[in-house]
Amino acid sequence: MQRDHSPQIKHRELRFCRLHPDATQAHSASLMLDGMDGVHEVNPAEPHLLFVRYDITIITLGLIEEVLVEFGYHLDNSLMHKLKRALYAYTEETQRANLGLEGENTADRKVFIQNYLRRRHGCRDERPEHWRGYL
Repeated sequence: MQRDHSPQIKHRELRFCRLHPDATQAHSASLMLDGMDGVHEVNPAEPHLLFVRYDITIITLGLIEEVLVEFGYHLDNSLMHKLKRALYAYTEETQRANLGLEGENTADRKVFIQNYLRRRHGCRDERPEHWRGYL
């Protein structure tokens, strides 16, 4: 994983719970996060360890974790990892506030919309707009 010395580019590791039915959560999570706005690099180092490089002016670790949990991934919730995540969330939010980026992140909706559109589900109406008012 390449190193940027910009203070807005963060390098973090995400550890997943080993008791999940998906034995390679890191790999499948990397496929989902790859190409997401603000995420520059995703590297599954081990089946339960994922390295992420992202720009906090666009996306935060908290949002990345929220997306993963929303889609059924189980993060490692040991005390040490919870403390690390809380510290990262605090420092990133403080840094965003110092940059004048506090408040609602515009990438929040984009992340969920992009992932929603990628998923296969029955909530899409394939009819043209003018036909949707009819049964």
